Amino acid sequence: DREMLVNAYWQSSTLLNIKAANRFFPVIEKILAEQNVPDDFKYLAVAESNLRNVTSSAKAKGFWQFRKLAAKEFKLEVNDEVDERFHVEKATRAACKYLKQLHKRFGNWTNAAAAYNVGPTNFKRILKNQGQTSFYDLNLNPETSRYVFRLIAIKQIMSNPSHFGFYLDESKKYAPLDNYYEVVVDKSIPSWSQFAKEHGISYRILKVYNPWLRDTKLTVINNTYKVKIPRNS
Repeated sequence: DREMLVNAYWQSSTLLNIKAANRFFPVIEKILAEQNVPDDFKYLAVAESNLRNVTSSAKAKGFWQFRKLAAKEFKLEVNDEVDERFHVEKATRAACKYLKQLHKRFGNWTNAAAAYNVGPTNFKRILKNQGQTSFYDLNLNPETSRYVFRLIAIKQIMSNPSHFGFYLDESKKYAPLDNYYEVVVDKSIPSWSQFAKEHGISYRILKVYNPWLRDTKLTVINNTYKVKIPRNS
């Protein structure tokens, strides 16, 4: 009840989430389906980051709020020039891998969601100390005890926004960033600004489509990258 009220009446944030979902949910939904992770986990990205490439006080970053060590564990590149926690497709695949590990370890998807929030080591300790096997039977800290219910509330509101008083014309939603081609980069780029100009776009647009580029240049050593370039920009 608390999470429903908080999310339903925090109007500016909810409206922004609905606008952003139009852009990013199709990307996330496709990957969740490919990875056999329930579609409802797209709402976990909303709970974690409001579908924004944010940085938390604990230095967790991106839609799925990976910390640096966890990001590297799930094969996301993180350095001064590239941070794939901001690459929505790669970060979503990493989140799927993590969630499936949690599901296997803790037996169901609800437990997996709770463990995603509190951390698997902490969640295992809490289950053991309280002699339980289910999230619903645990006495948890306020943040984690509300987390699963927050996901449920977010789903209900975003699945039927007009029922909760949110009306948004389709034209007001963020357009998908799906009309692009990819350029394979296999050598260093001394200037992304010049690279953008050579491909007929601005540096700002390059960063909109490729937020994982974190510097004005790229040093390539035995690696390749796919950079999105919008068509008809």
